[in-house]
Amino acid sequence: MCPRCDDFARTVRMLGSLALYADAGGDLLFVELVGPSLAASLPEPPPGFLPPGHDPTEGPEYPGEGWTP
Repeated sequence: MCPRCDDFARTVRMLGSLALYADAGGDLLFVELVGPSLAASLPEPPPGFLPPGHDPTEGPEYPGEGWTP
């Protein structure tokens, strides 16, 4: 596996492990602190991972998007 692909796969596995840890009742403060940093460190996906013409700005709105108090 190329180094870039390996970094991407390893980071995705860590995010999955963190989600399982949270779901199993782990320290949620740890999850809140580490999760965003880990997600921000996710490298760009390797070539061919996303379908051709994929636009990450298109798609459904998720809870919290566009919300203003």
